[in-house]
Amino acid sequence: MKEAKVISSTQNSLIKKIILLKEKSRERKKTGLFVVEGQREIELAIKGGYVIDTFLYCPDILPEAPDAFISETPEAPLIQLTKSVYEKVAYRESTEGILCVAKAKNQTLEDLQFKNEHPLVLVAEAPEKPGNIGALLRTADAAAVDAVLIANPKTDIYNPNIVRSSVGCVFTNTIGMGTTAEIIQFLKEKDIRIFCAALTASKNYVDCDFSSGSAIIVGTEATGLTEDWLQNSDQNIIIPMQGEIDSMNVSVSAAILIFEAKRQRGF
Repeated sequence: MKEAKVISSTQNSLIKKIILLKEKSRERKKTGLFVVEGQREIELAIKGGYVIDTFLYCPDILPEAPDAFISETPEAPLIQLTKSVYEKVAYRESTEGILCVAKAKNQTLEDLQFKNEHPLVLVAEAPEKPGNIGALLRTADAAAVDAVLIANPKTDIYNPNIVRSSVGCVFTNTIGMGTTAEIIQFLKEKDIRIFCAALTASKNYVDCDFSSGSAIIVGTEATGLTEDWLQNSDQNIIIPMQGEIDSMNVSVSAAILIFEAKRQRGF
């Protein structure tokens, strides 16, 4: 096993860097690095092809070094942290004693490739709440959609709240970012039909055909989708409500629509 350097001071330059990565989106974007905390999340990051820059663990919490991770990424330095230092860099109150610094992936539309001839895509326009984004990513992973596209993103995808709320599914999904106009153009160039979840001029989702290349578009719960999407929609779709409210949480709605599309495709 590789020898681990020990850091016992919160004034160490690496510790200060990790705290900045944890707290500042600007720092994550500038450096192209972000923090992953927890064994499951790190495992999924490695499985998702993310490059690990540094491993850090606290032997007071995790008595044995994470050999399985280390053997898969032998080039990444291993660092031991004292408990007081680890508690300073850890994001969670209840933690597993291990985190890593990883390199962000390029998530431009130009680099996006589909494995399936008739892809199923989830598009979220301007999602703001990390909890909702995480839940959307978990749904997308559960349904094995071909890609999740985020239009006009309001927060960076490596926000610690998103990593946590997605339970690591931020690493298992193919993710693309762009403006609404860019994503609409991308979908049209790929001959992917646009189904907008909207309240007006809509068709019951169970009466729609999602068997060809399809993109299910969801907006924010407060304002819904912008006019650009509605003008470019092939079909607006709706989940009929039987109670007093006219909509559900965006991640719940997306799950219902996506799994109907998967049902039609025989999965």
